[in-house]
Amino acid sequence: MDTLSKYYDDLDDQGQFEEVHRPRTNKPKLDPQAVQQFIQRQDDARQTFSFTYKPARFEEGWLLDSLGGFFEQRWISDILGKVKAGKEASVYLCPSGDQVKSGLIAAKVFRPRMLRNLKNDQFYRQGRVDLDENGHPIADPGMLKARHKRSVYGEQIRHQSWIAYEFQTLRMLHAAGADVPKPYEMGENAILMSYIGDQGAAAPTLNTVKLAPGEVRRLYERILHNVELMLSNGIVHGDLSAYNVLYWAGRITLIDFPQVISPLGHPGAYPIFSRDIARLCEYFARQGLRSDPARLAAGLWKAHGFRRVPEIHPAWLDGDDPADQALWKRSREE
Repeated sequence: MDTLSKYYDDLDDQGQFEEVHRPRTNKPKLDPQAVQQFIQRQDDARQTFSFTYKPARFEEGWLLDSLGGFFEQRWISDILGKVKAGKEASVYLCPSGDQVKSGLIAAKVFRPRMLRNLKNDQFYRQGRVDLDENGHPIADPGMLKARHKRSVYGEQIRHQSWIAYEFQTLRMLHAAGADVPKPYEMGENAILMSYIGDQGAAAPTLNTVKLAPGEVRRLYERILHNVELMLSNGIVHGDLSAYNVLYWAGRITLIDFPQVISPLGHPGAYPIFSRDIARLCEYFARQGLRSDPARLAAGLWKAHGFRRVPEIHPAWLDGDDPADQALWKRSREE
């Protein structure tokens, strides 16, 4: 007897459905509460995954749904705490399971689609193909149609693609030798990666750190090395600043890659790249290292063979100005 038949029989024994006669078939009318209870009984993670961290009431269910599968597959063995809360995702500290001997793992759990707050989400998607849960371009006509119609299923596809872009970017850059977390596994709503820090404290973001004089130029050049690695692999970070760089034990780690764009495939690639460079230069200027961000961005861009777009309105570099929309329009017309 298959599982579904056994399920119907179990409910029948409990008197929880009645027969409804329709042409060609007799299907049971199921009590929704009984269905939910059955599903939860089959979900081993909900039964066995208890963790040290004490989440908020609604957060607990979200963590079980997002990380329970990793627990069952022995990627993680516990959740010790939340190390970062963001508008798009939160990061949790987890001891590793048998699948990986890394001691500690960072689990980046994305917020529910209706609660995410990523500015210009649609803008960053321009020129990108959607990826499935395995990181492969989606070719299935039904999935593409659902995505275009923005149905519930289509929105789930878009959400999964957003996560897949970060995971695949991390894999590519880590293999290329970039200073990024090592990615371990991706789920429907979370990514597991190496943890930067120790059990007592996570690595702070660079914007909170006052560098020693001897570190400033070395780390500035190291970040630019990573920027060039990204360009050589056809990637512009899209939201790079001292807020998305971790500092730990004298080393930097670049993070947060879901909004990556192609230098060739996105109409606003150069303005976005220039903003990334300007934000980094602003941080290092506060550390005493002066530079010319406009000239630096143009030089890096040309050195990798990409075509420039018109000069950038200076106010746009602040990131939240009405000039944004005019810049988008102008860059697309080029």
